[in-house]
Amino acid sequence: MFDSPLSASAYEVLGVAPDVDDDGLRRAYRLRLRETHPDTGGDAAAFIQVQHAWELIGTADARRAYDRGHDDGDRLQWGGRMTGARAGTRPKTASYGRAGSWRRERYLSLVREWAEGEVADPYSPAFVRSTPWSLRRLLADALAEEDTARAMEDLGIGFTVWHAVATGPGDETLDHVVLSPTGLYGLVSEDFGGPVGFRRDEITGPEAGDRMPIRELLSRMRAVARSARVRFGGAIVVLPDDDVVQPVTQLGVVGNVPVIAVRRSALRTVLRAGVPGARIVGGNELFDVRTRLKQTVRTR
Repeated sequence: MFDSPLSASAYEVLGVAPDVDDDGLRRAYRLRLRETHPDTGGDAAAFIQVQHAWELIGTADARRAYDRGHDDGDRLQWGGRMTGARAGTRPKTASYGRAGSWRRERYLSLVREWAEGEVADPYSPAFVRSTPWSLRRLLADALAEEDTARAMEDLGIGFTVWHAVATGPGDETLDHVVLSPTGLYGLVSEDFGGPVGFRRDEITGPEAGDRMPIRELLSRMRAVARSARVRFGGAIVVLPDDDVVQPVTQLGVVGNVPVIAVRRSALRTVLRAGVPGARIVGGNELFDVRTRLKQTVRTR
């Protein structure tokens, strides 16, 4: 919840300065609880975020630990989440491309330009939070893609995943394409740095701003579908666990494609069970679709 380059600190969630005294902190917590409580018209996800912030800094011991570790780059691991392999003996998913890599490279390049030289630790939380929002957004997107890729590493035989699929000029990219016995899916990995909600077929909330990730996802899926001559069965928006209330949220059918939003921890279950209403790809068609995608997909 607080480990995103875009996320507010526990103090910011409670609306206080880091040097607030204990009484002021307690008053702020109670006020934020009333403001965000669902029974009084507040947002459930924001209410949970306030409670978690209090768990982090609500006691003297917890607050000291939080203040010591808040800028601990090793703890947050923004420097490279994909370096460690998942433990276990499950078969690895066949995958192509490197999730998040081109965004990391772009982030590092723009950081050097912004800082006018080399930076000792471009992934230090203190440094990252000092950079412009556009740079933090770029790093947050890279981390989200890496986390989703890691969640799909051990889907096993029968699943094929393409990461960072080029869909047009410039930076137009479809984060992930997943071919499975339950269907062909397009995925976008999102992180808005805080709780989000849904209205009709789009993501809403203060952190979402005016971005339209579902519309962009569907547009980029159509580009892949045209070039590879395949049909997608569903669209999936993957979000950090703490930023949504439900593990799976069905957002309706857009252009004959069912759209859902899922917590990242629920993604493997969803891919194995299938998106409700998605067109199943099986038998010889599955091999044909895989061949078409291998021949046409270009990863960044």
